[in-house]
Amino acid sequence: MGKLALAAKITHVPSMYLSELDGPQKGFRQAAIDGHKEIGRRCRELGVDTLVVFDTHWLVNAAYHINCGAHFKGTYTSNELPHFISNMEFEFSGNPHLGQLIADECNAQGVETLAHANTSLDPEYGTLVPMRYMNEDQHFKVVSISAMCMAHYLNDSARLGWALRQAIEKHYDGTVAILASGSLSHRFAQNGQAPSFSTKVWSPFLERLDHDVVRMWEAGEWADFCAMLPEYAVKGHGEGFMHDTAMLLGALGWSRYDQKVEVISPYFGSSGTGQINAIFPVSPVAGDEVPGPQASVSDAAGATAGRL
Repeated sequence: MGKLALAAKITHVPSMYLSELDGPQKGFRQAAIDGHKEIGRRCRELGVDTLVVFDTHWLVNAAYHINCGAHFKGTYTSNELPHFISNMEFEFSGNPHLGQLIADECNAQGVETLAHANTSLDPEYGTLVPMRYMNEDQHFKVVSISAMCMAHYLNDSARLGWALRQAIEKHYDGTVAILASGSLSHRFAQNGQAPSFSTKVWSPFLERLDHDVVRMWEAGEWADFCAMLPEYAVKGHGEGFMHDTAMLLGALGWSRYDQKVEVISPYFGSSGTGQINAIFPVSPVAGDEVPGPQASVSDAAGATAGRL
């Protein structure tokens, strides 16, 4: 019935908002902002009605959660970095129907998931920052899914991604894009050193690791990447333990995914972390089950890496 039209891994660095404001850093995140706007433009061309965001700033300790309220409006200040995001206004519509369809399909496939339609819970800035640039005119409805998962297996996040695609294609009458909102390496600069790392990655090791991963994505080396994801999430300090990336790849077919990534905003350093905007072209996936995550995610690096 429905269609998954676009998938992307995106940045949400708060310095994007800071770069709008008058001061010494004005404009220094324009490439990332332009990348968001380009992704929004492509979604419009594809007829997307709803953006589903896997938000690595939404921390949960049990189950997976979907924020699918009917409408969101407010003023946001980051509790993590209030000197970067302060009094940022936001407004957009949600999609309660799609959120419930996703939760129903996840639960049917054994992934415990709760949809929250009647809620006062606002999205986190992993959703709010991208929507500021992709959805400034409130063209799209928005659904946010928790992706900083503190007691969850990565393979379950991959299964959630696959169930989400099944919900869209089998039960939803519309067109959807999914956005994995999180960094690559996410080792912040040590306290007191952040200003000198505003455009740098924390260590040469992490920067090289990230570049190698991006090269694998651009070459379509998905079997190798999926096998290394649990270890990369741990040793590469992946944001949200890279549950957003597992969800994204689960929706695309996991190691059976056959496309090459298109980088929209080139890799860049931000406060020690590694960031990118990249589109993962959507292709058909044969069969009814996502291949491989049970073995290649939870077992590849043992319980420490699989159960984050």
